Amino acid sequence: MTAAGTPVAIDPVALPPYVLALKDQLGYLPAPQLERVLRAFQVGAQAHEGQTRKSGEPYITHPVAVAGILAELGMDAETIIAAILHDTLEDTALSRSALAGEFGETVAELVDGVTKLDKMRFGSRQEADAESFRKMLLAMARDLRVILIKLADRLHNMRTLGAKDAPSRRRIARETLEIYAPIAQRLGMNKIKAELQDLGFRALHPDRYRVISERIRAALGNRREAMGRIETALSQRLNAEHLPARVVGRIKSPWSIYSKMHSEHKSFTQLMDVYGFRVVVESAMNCYMALGVVHGLYKPVDRRFKDFIAIPKANGYQSLHTVLLGPFGAPIEVQIRTAEMDSVAERGVAAHWAYKTDSGPANSAQARAREWLSTLADNQINTASSAEFIENVKIDLFPDEVYLFTPRGDILSLPRNATALDFAYAVHTDVGDHAVAARVDKKLLPLRTRLESGQLVEIITAPSAVPNPAWLESVVTGKARTAIRQYLKHLQHEDAVDFGHRMLDRALDARGSSLDAIPSEVLDRFLHEARLKRLEELLAEIALGNRMPDVVARHLLALRDGQSDDIAPGTSPVHEKIRITGAERGVLSFANCCHPLPGDAIIGYLSPGKGIVVHREECPNVVELRKSPERCVAIEWDHDVQGDYRAELRIEVINRPGVLATIAAAIAAADSNIDNVEYAERDLAAATLLFAIEVKNRKHLADVIRRVRRTGVVSGVYRYPL
Repeated sequence: MTAAGTPVAIDPVALPPYVLALKDQLGYLPAPQLERVLRAFQVGAQAHEGQTRKSGEPYITHPVAVAGILAELGMDAETIIAAILHDTLEDTALSRSALAGEFGETVAELVDGVTKLDKMRFGSRQEADAESFRKMLLAMARDLRVILIKLADRLHNMRTLGAKDAPSRRRIARETLEIYAPIAQRLGMNKIKAELQDLGFRALHPDRYRVISERIRAALGNRREAMGRIETALSQRLNAEHLPARVVGRIKSPWSIYSKMHSEHKSFTQLMDVYGFRVVVESAMNCYMALGVVHGLYKPVDRRFKDFIAIPKANGYQSLHTVLLGPFGAPIEVQIRTAEMDSVAERGVAAHWAYKTDSGPANSAQARAREWLSTLADNQINTASSAEFIENVKIDLFPDEVYLFTPRGDILSLPRNATALDFAYAVHTDVGDHAVAARVDKKLLPLRTRLESGQLVEIITAPSAVPNPAWLESVVTGKARTAIRQYLKHLQHEDAVDFGHRMLDRALDARGSSLDAIPSEVLDRFLHEARLKRLEELLAEIALGNRMPDVVARHLLALRDGQSDDIAPGTSPVHEKIRITGAERGVLSFANCCHPLPGDAIIGYLSPGKGIVVHREECPNVVELRKSPERCVAIEWDHDVQGDYRAELRIEVINRPGVLATIAAAIAAADSNIDNVEYAERDLAAATLLFAIEVKNRKHLADVIRRVRRTGVVSGVYRYPL
């Protein structure tokens, strides 16, 4: 091989037709760069010599076709070269060092990145290889061109899918629809996304694809004259107003028809009874002038106008959308944009790549993609599990956006159904962590309020406010979910360490010692044997039920005294129970079999991974739990207990109209919330109801029971279970 950058004489006559076609496509590249691309073909053809595809064609035809797809997007020479060589590291003897020496380190990194992606196999979004998918997104964050090559590779594989067997076709098609088409959409590459979707649909559901395609052709044949008349009317009116424009009729694809029929429960006729047109003008100002012209030609449909020029979509898409009432009684959907916007809409991050400078991205799609990927990279640092990371990414990959304004006039885009709490975390993590309420269009509303496009949102914060577990049910964005979980994990760890300390001290106290009396070298030795790095980890393990405090105490004392740790358990009486407030996050949970309340006599049971499960002492299950005394923890309620606790009431009533409302009113009058109601038994004369309610303590529950008894419609009220 020649040294990088050395010109190589290429004989055009020796090049096969498919390479000559690629050479013609690459006419936008300078001659020296084109020479490097042709040299890459020679290296690739030599490396893949003797290899064939399933169709029987020489293997090199595939990477050249992938390069051709990228050439249509106007990609730079390094991307084209990497595309031609993208399978060499995995499938041939060519080494990475040889690749870097011939074509430079950037090309070698791109090929290496794509090679790692090729090893991934996805069954579906739910069954995706989460760790591999995570690596793919982080590779995208380093260099977007990696995923562009992969998308082009996938597109050519989909175009030539017929050579595969049926199970492989279905697997690859599902993977395409659920992973790669959404990524293309998120990067603004609508043209590639649409082709991937239709090819995937055809391979996954061939009969449905055929039927819908035939019906589309039939419908277009019947309405070709009507579309022509509308297109002519639009063009003539724009010309009359001296607005140079290109008007093109838009045709819905089989996949978009199928997915809308499925998701919106609409018939084929309802979806096809819409005329679609695109108007391409010279400038953004002309877009708004053209909007006025088309509104003057046909009446606009109320509330069907969207301005994605002033407020671009998350993937950089810009256009004006409006719906008009046409001359044939059917709606006309019109998109108005500039040629630049049209290019970005079709190609997304790949638009004008060849002309991108090092000073920054050339279009809004690139800027927004980099911002999205940067956020993903930041979030993954705080996300321990790959599956959780992918769960957050999926939210970002399938957005249906709302656009919101900050008090400063900045615009934030969030997924549909996002709440004020999502907005708070989108502004900044610190704002989210200390949020207490929101002012939406100057109206004070709770953080769980769902937001709508166009609203002005201001977040009210307080230094004392902190996230709580209920917040996870109020957010939909990955950023908010990650930040809340991170904060709760930190709190849980602090509570676990504190509680574990108390439990271990209690166990040592039963043997006449304490944690302070254990020499540091003994502690270090125990931690080393237990493969724990710090004392805090040991204490958290005890609180979460993964280690028994009595066993740890016995072992520590044995190490201190130089004895075997199989000495008899201590028999010293335990005078003090561990007091709980109920707020020990992640350490305590309350048994559903007996629903303990503050004021009840209670006992704790150490359950591995769950921590202490609290039961009432009279719970029927306690008899069985006491058979494992080493897991039973002596606990009692603290004097000052806050919060609401679940309780259940069994209420026997006279079955007559209005009885349920009467009981509900009595419960509400006692300042209790109702979580759930269900009938346990019911006949013509009587019924038995089970109410799940929230109370503060045993005394509060007694007050609720008294009020329910006074209603006069009940024959019995009992705490359930008894």
